[in-house]
This record gives sequence, structure tokens and C-alpha cells, in this order.
Amino acid sequence: MQSLDFSMTTSQLLAYVAVLLFYVSRASCLDTFVAAVYEHAVILPSTTLTPVSREEALALMNRNLDLLEGAITSAAEQGAHIIVTPEDALYGWNFNRESIYPYLEDIPHPQVNWIPCDNPNRFGHTPVQERLSCLAKDNSIYVVANIGDKKPCNASDPQCPHDGRYQYNTDVAFDSQGKLVARYHKQNLFMGEEQFDAPKEPEVVTFNTTFGSFGIFTCFDVLFHDPAVTLVKDFHVDTILFPTAWMNVLPHLSAVEFHSAWAMGMRVNFLASNIHYPSKKMTGSGIYAPNSPRAFHYDMTTQEGKLLLSQLDSHPSHSVAVNWTSYASSIEALSKGNQEFKGTVFFDEFTFVELTGVTGNYTVCQKDLCCHLSYKMSEKRSDEVYALGAFDGLHTVEGRYYLQICTLLKCKTTGLNTCGDSVETASTRFEMFSLSGTFRTQHVFPEVLLSETKLAPGEFQVSTDGRLFNLKPTSGPVLTVTLFGRLYEKDWVSNASSDLTAQARRIVLIAIAPIVYSLSW
Repeated sequence: MQSLDFSMTTSQLLAYVAVLLFYVSRASCLDTFVAAVYEHAVILPSTTLTPVSREEALALMNRNLDLLEGAITSAAEQGAHIIVTPEDALYGWNFNRESIYPYLEDIPHPQVNWIPCDNPNRFGHTPVQERLSCLAKDNSIYVVANIGDKKPCNASDPQCPHDGRYQYNTDVAFDSQGKLVARYHKQNLFMGEEQFDAPKEPEVVTFNTTFGSFGIFTCFDVLFHDPAVTLVKDFHVDTILFPTAWMNVLPHLSAVEFHSAWAMGMRVNFLASNIHYPSKKMTGSGIYAPNSPRAFHYDMTTQEGKLLLSQLDSHPSHSVAVNWTSYASSIEALSKGNQEFKGTVFFDEFTFVELTGVTGNYTVCQKDLCCHLSYKMSEKRSDEVYALGAFDGLHTVEGRYYLQICTLLKCKTTGLNTCGDSVETASTRFEMFSLSGTFRTQHVFPEVLLSETKLAPGEFQVSTDGRLFNLKPTSGPVLTVTLFGRLYEKDWVSNASSDLTAQARRIVLIAIAPIVYSLSW
């Protein structure tokens, strides 16, 4: 009997301890956190095609690190828990394999449990990792940066490059104690990144903190399934960390426009840190929550960097999934108005109809995609033309990816042949818009971009049946309202391809991946 009493007491004690530990762990976790991103005006080397000495490379990287240090210190002083810095922030771009080599360090896997600030020579000469680690440790802040990694290989590896080493475009993260907690090798290299190799398999890199779980990828990766979609869909991260060197392409691929849309479409926090280099149309950083942008910066006029901070939910609520084709498939075709015409948007041929009245309902179709729009302008100006466009096809310039896009956009001039051209300013506000499409994908990213490349936080939402509609009259003139859909499974399958041909292409792609992807976003 005494044994039974003791057993019950022990059981109760264990239950009490378990409950206590639960609440202690909950108390140690944060419901919100302060995020920071830094748009960095990079100092470029005088030459990128001729190799320099290691000392010269370090001198340049330290000049850039001096600027990053100012941003990291300022962010920490303002209470930031984590800061993201851009891709190519330490040395720029346009290198070849030989000329990038002096800038590279051997970056170990985070499982080695390493604080470079405390033990800088454990993995050879790693002064850049040491300095980043110390910046994180000394300021008690997580630091995310982009540097170059080098890994030796030999003839036993049939894919080993001719120079006997792999070179990777690499993101690293150091925690608030300075420990290396993440290393990610960029998978989807953009044209011109011939200095780097793509990893043999996409890397899915995550780490956990007291303020949520994080995933990381780089620039051009955002347009592809792996690792970007996998991190959210299969690993359920709360926040994406996104170093980028993004060149803006209007009307649909401006940085703040597309990155905020990706956050909303994937229902995840998204911290985007871009290079600031206006002459190459590189600007546009932001802190984006799933429901709305929290802070963003776009500046084509100055040469200065910019630090952004904002509070985010550590675990953003995952709203009910959107059925992107539900509404559009349930209604009859709206008026097609005037005759359809063709127009080119970033090398893709769209089918358009002109919006001829101050208010209207239109449908335009291309292949399997029909786009429906209801709208009301504040006024119908004689000096501006808007059109509704549809595209359902494979994009093949500066990357290969299958798109389904429904877009309301301003044409560059009153000539219909300019519909789809890049345009940065507008004068027409919209009292109402509702856009939907018969998409064959659940990966659709909703964009609303106003004149002078401004976002519209809190002014629109997406319904569960797939309509993108405004909540209030637009606060500024409209450049575009777009549903940007991605059919990842069709990236390497043409409409005429058989399953056998598609399979053959995939085999070829795997075999030549290091060559294909060494052609940044």
C-alpha cells in the first residue's frame, strides 16, 4: 500500500514537472520578434575578371563589412532579434571562377558546433566568418550574410570541376552567441553566375529559435519549387530569410512587388534584403508578413543604404488555403469588350483586352487560363490606357519557368502596342477591382503595385475562392493588379512533349546540372 502511494505521488510529481516545463518553455519563447533587413550600397572591386591577392580581397570585404557592422549595431540597439544582409554584399558580381577564388572561405556544416569568434582558426583562415560571428555575438543578434564557400574535390567525383574545387554562392546565419547555425548553397544560379556551382541536390536549410523557425534561400531561388516551396510546404517554417541581388523588372517582377506577393501567397513571413545599386535597377527590400507588408524600401534616386525594422508574429497564423480557381470556374465569361490583341510582357506574348470604360466587367483567355476582372476607375482619363491580360505558357528568357498570369496593367502610352512595356508612373486610381482566374495551380502570388513602385499595405485581400479584390479605393494610381501563378511541374515540359520526352529531359538536366546552372538573382 505504501508502494502504491509512492507510485501515485511520483506520477503526480512527473505530471507536475511536465506541466511546469511546458510553461517554462512557452515563457522562454517569444510571440513576436523584431526583424531587420539592410539594403546595402555595395563597394565594388576595381576589377572582377582578373584575380587579386587574398589580402586585396580581404581589404575590400572589410570595407563592406564596416558598413554592415554599422547596420547590425544600429539594428541591435533598436531591439532587433535578427538581421538579413544582401547577396553579393561583400564583393559584388561579374566574376569568373578564378577571380572570385580569393574572396572564398571554407565554410563548415553547422553541425560542427562552431563559434568562429571564439575559435577562429579551427577550420583554417576564416577572417570573414570570424568577423560576422563576432558581430552577432557582440550585439546579441542573429546575423544572416552571403559569402562564398569553397570545397575541394578530385577525379573520383565525375562532376568535380576542372579546377578541382566546388565554389558556392552561400548564405550563412550566426546566432546571438556567434555560433554558425545555417549554411545554404544557392541552387538556382542566375545567368552570369559562372563563378559558382550549383549543389548536386537542392539543400533545405532550417534552424529554430525562441522566436520561430526559419528557412533560407537566395534570390533567383524564389521563382522555383526547390528549395523555396519545400521549406514552407513540407518543413512549415515561419519565416523566410532572403538575401538577394535583385534587378527589378516591371510590370511583374519588381522586388518589393513580387517578394511581398510571395509572402502572401505562401502565407509566411519574408525578410528580403537587396543590394542598393540603382544603375543596375537593384533596389527594393522589405519585411513582409503574410497579410501585408510591414516595411519596405525602394529608392532609385540616392546612393545610400537603408536599414528597415519591424515587428512580426513569430508564428504567423496559417489562414485557410485559397482555392485559386473556385470563383473563376463558377461564373460565365464576362464581356470581352473590344477585340483582343497581343502584347509582350518581359518576352512573353500575352492576350489583352482594353478597358474602355470607367467601369466594366471583362474576360480574356489564353489556352487553359481565363481571367475575369470587374473594376471601377475614379475617372477614365484620355491620356492613359489600361488592359486586362492573360498568359499561359513557358517563359524561356533569363530562366525557364512555366507561368499562368492574370494582370490588370497600365500601358506605357495610349498605343495598345505598348501594353506590357515597363512603366513606372500612373495617374488613374481605382475605386474597385476584383480579379480572378481559372488557374491550374495552387501556387499563385497576388500583386498590387501603385505608381512610383509603391505597395498598398492593408488595401486588398484574397478570398478563399480565389478573388483578389480591394478593401478600399487605392491610395495611389495603379500600375498593376496581378495574379502571378507558377506551374512548377511544367518547367521542363513543352505542350507537345510526351511523358517519355519529359522524363528524358529531366535525366539530361540532372546529368548536366553543374553546367546548366553555372550560367544573380
